[in-house]
Amino acid sequence: MSTSTLKLVIGNKNYSSWSMRPWVLMRQTGIDFEEVLLRFDGFESSSTFKAGLQGITPVGKVPVLIDGDLAVWDTLAIAEYLAEAFPDQQLWPLNAHTRARARSVCAEMHSGFVGLRNACPMNIEAHLPEVGALAVRDQAAVRNDLQRIVQMWSSLLAEHQGPMLFGPFGIADAYYAPVVMRLKTYALPVPADVQAYMDRVCQLPGVKAWIDGALAEKDFIDFEEPFRIRP
Repeated sequence: MSTSTLKLVIGNKNYSSWSMRPWVLMRQTGIDFEEVLLRFDGFESSSTFKAGLQGITPVGKVPVLIDGDLAVWDTLAIAEYLAEAFPDQQLWPLNAHTRARARSVCAEMHSGFVGLRNACPMNIEAHLPEVGALAVRDQAAVRNDLQRIVQMWSSLLAEHQGPMLFGPFGIADAYYAPVVMRLKTYALPVPADVQAYMDRVCQLPGVKAWIDGALAEKDFIDFEEPFRIRP
């Protein structure tokens, strides 16, 4: 790792669930970085958003971690880079078996839960319980994803005695923080232990700072709003 200040390129805090993961991870654990926010104005090659990523990442997506002349994209790659660069932060559990389990649930989030993602896009500023109720009623994929999340979180919280999924805050909690936002926005039904975990996540200083930033944006982006019209 270089001695230069880390930079994290992100999208709108209200909408960018992928950006939320490394931002919260770094903010909550005290890893110093400079935020570079690129507003979502479209994802075509001619958009200002895409232009802002030219020369930074070949995939044209956020988030991107910049360390000197190195750019690291993809949230799993960023998490692993930070875990290696800041071993004292213990971003992964110390126990090898527990660490493998934490990596597994992060990978599951990384590639799965498509039903929940599609039906309930992250929108921190919104309150859409009616949409959530319809999604749970009508979409088996949403019900299945919700059931798996509840089972996973309840099991991990019981096994590791909280307050976070693997005891102390770590990469897994940062990874699932956007899911907490979705469950809250769409008021999806969860048991008391999961609700208590969600409340604890929202009170983490790093998560609270992201939420406050999302609420302060006041940026209604039409293509990110399938369930609301511009006020």
